[in-house]
Amino acid sequence: MTNPPPHTGIDWEDAFNNGDHIPGGDAFPAIWEQRSRAFRADCPHLEEDIVYGDAPRERLDLFHPSGPAKGLVMFVHGGYWMKMTKSLWSDLAAGPLAHGWAVAMPSYTLAPEARIAQITQQIGAAVTIASGLVKGPIRLTGHSAGGHLVTRMVCADSPLPGDVQGRIASVVSISGVHDLRPLRRHSMNGVLGLDASEAEAESPVLKAPLPDIPVTCWTGALERPEFLRQAQMLTEAWADKTEMRPTVFEPDRHHFNVIEGLKDPDHALTAALLA
Repeated sequence: MTNPPPHTGIDWEDAFNNGDHIPGGDAFPAIWEQRSRAFRADCPHLEEDIVYGDAPRERLDLFHPSGPAKGLVMFVHGGYWMKMTKSLWSDLAAGPLAHGWAVAMPSYTLAPEARIAQITQQIGAAVTIASGLVKGPIRLTGHSAGGHLVTRMVCADSPLPGDVQGRIASVVSISGVHDLRPLRRHSMNGVLGLDASEAEAESPVLKAPLPDIPVTCWTGALERPEFLRQAQMLTEAWADKTEMRPTVFEPDRHHFNVIEGLKDPDHALTAALLA
């Protein structure tokens, strides 16, 4: 791994540290697990652990609506590419399901076992496999690291085959990390192992997007300033290159609860994804 970039005077350790700035932040994982378990227990149309690759975590869950699906929504979880799993987020399928959309949620190999570039390829495989199980348009969304991964799907060097690219109807990156270069200044890079080359190659802000795909960056207004900056950076970098929609800074939401809009069929976040 090459040396990190020079210091800028910004405390990058604090910039990406969400939990310390959210009251009761330590309690959220247990809340997510409880909600997800209850939702799965009451979901009659769920296919679990569909294989999309050879690695143990290359599995996805597919939630079907009660009638014919209008198309496919895929939600990709966060955790800085090194934590979390698909089963923590099942209840976020509720909003799209209520509108008749099937919802896929993949896990992926976590760092340090996989590099971020490899995880990008895994999510490409997950989208491709899920696209063969559900007909119609595809809408991608993800949170934090997942927001990075879904925007990577619509970069010009997307790992998706052309026919799948052509089905993507919208992307909503929720609190996504779109410029990976500052992560080389964070202690988590001891796990991620990002060097300058990979940080640049995996940063959507440094890439051209696929044209004519609606993309929205959605962030909680109470998030760390770095996440507000990351959202606005992608919006500005991709303006006039694809159908980039205005950045949304949702009032009274922070990094751990900004995703909850997906549970509500009538919430603006669900509407933005399905529009």
